[in-house]
Amino acid sequence: MSLGDHSTDVAIIGAGPAGLTAAYLLSKGGYKVSVIEKDDRYVGGISRTVEHEGFRFDIGGHRFFSKSKEVVDLWNEILPNDFIQRPRMSRIYYEGKFYSYPLRAFEALWNLGIFRSTLCMLSFAKAKAFPKKDVRSFQDWVVNQFGFRLFSIFFKTYTEKVWGMPCDEMSADWAAQRIKGLSLGAAVMDGLKRSLGLNKKPNDGMETKTLLETFRYPRLGPGMMWDAARDHVRAKGNHVLMSHALESLSQDGGNRWNVKARQADGSVITINAAHVISSVPMRELADRIDPKPQTIVEANKLNYRDFLTVALMIRSEDLFPDNWIYIHDSKVLVGRVQNFRSWSPEMVPDPNIACVGLEYFCFEGDSLWASSDADLVERAKKEMAILGLCKPEDVIGGAVVRQEKAYPVYDDGYADNVAAMRAELETKYPTLHLVGRNGMHRYNNQDHAMMTAMLTVRNIEAGSRVYDTWQVNEDAEYHESGDEGEVSNSALTPGERAALASVRDVPGRINEAVTS
Repeated sequence: MSLGDHSTDVAIIGAGPAGLTAAYLLSKGGYKVSVIEKDDRYVGGISRTVEHEGFRFDIGGHRFFSKSKEVVDLWNEILPNDFIQRPRMSRIYYEGKFYSYPLRAFEALWNLGIFRSTLCMLSFAKAKAFPKKDVRSFQDWVVNQFGFRLFSIFFKTYTEKVWGMPCDEMSADWAAQRIKGLSLGAAVMDGLKRSLGLNKKPNDGMETKTLLETFRYPRLGPGMMWDAARDHVRAKGNHVLMSHALESLSQDGGNRWNVKARQADGSVITINAAHVISSVPMRELADRIDPKPQTIVEANKLNYRDFLTVALMIRSEDLFPDNWIYIHDSKVLVGRVQNFRSWSPEMVPDPNIACVGLEYFCFEGDSLWASSDADLVERAKKEMAILGLCKPEDVIGGAVVRQEKAYPVYDDGYADNVAAMRAELETKYPTLHLVGRNGMHRYNNQDHAMMTAMLTVRNIEAGSRVYDTWQVNEDAEYHESGDEGEVSNSALTPGERAALASVRDVPGRINEAVTS
């Protein structure tokens, strides 16, 4: 569908969670909205659900949980009757055995066996007796806490698969935030006491730390949420234009925006708008603004981590009960394996077929990304066999889904580059709003991306930047911080306070951590 050239109140670039949240709320408020999306079929971005021969794949895994009441209320409003409650279960897989996630130290030592556990304990004792004093890297910090052997088994391989950089180049600050409350010494002492009947409390060396035991999930996957949001926008007389990629962005003489979008057939339409909301990668946006921003050099230094999912349909009962398992094994490249039926039984149409998704973290254009779908399916079958999870002959089908720019990379200088571009764009263009994970180059969860859009809509309604959306960061859990007076001219609701001024656990390189 294409409208041709037209005018609107707000043009939105990208139909992911942030873009569609903004479109939904603006449509509800009576604004005219046009959303452009380069995908020809799916909305939702990384939160879309891909369908293949009746099987549905969640790209990355999306538990629907938020401490922000505003976000939860919006989920319920958009999709009131299609949430199901699902059990939460994730484990680590290493050399044919499963380990609890988060890691339970005593269980880990037990599973590793007496000989290897003894070596791990000796390595742990050495680290405690002779700790490295100049702790700069992720590797330094973890080795000091657990010893080199446990670091090598449970931390090094998976971390390097995900982020594509060596552990000895990652900041120690990230490890200190990420690995909270786990004490190997406490776990071992607890194990000894329990073996003697002196302690029957379920203590595994973790300080008080609770994780969700269940979570809500759309019965047909997260894309169901964003399909519904798209339909609501259209029902209000507004537009979500598929197969429309951003071509260029410029202002006319009256400071309105001309958004040019290229369609699949090569033709270009122009959308004239008072405001633009962009969720496209900052690097891509900078390249398409006319005139080019002075910070184009900084924008071009921003990098992204990509990944792909290889879905396998296997003639078998479910291979494991987890939502996903983390693969801490260097013999294979796969980093995580999802079990789609554990997310929702309705995502797998045949009760006699198991459907799993092998996730490979890579960079767009590298040898893995460039492999053919057939080669990737064969690799996935072989790696499942190496892991002992299934026999290749039981695989009856496969599909590949590539996700570019899944994770913004926090490398040397990224923060300065983002800050420079943000400062220039906000000064020059007060009616250009950046939202979402890639739009702000921030490792956002889905609900945080939504909150950036929700606050942006309130800024548009107010006619000024009342809310600093850049304070909505990306923590695995929300932290309330700051005073209500931090944001001028408006009292914050508890849900807004919960979304502001939080910091997510993401790795930075050592140089960045030292200079920041």
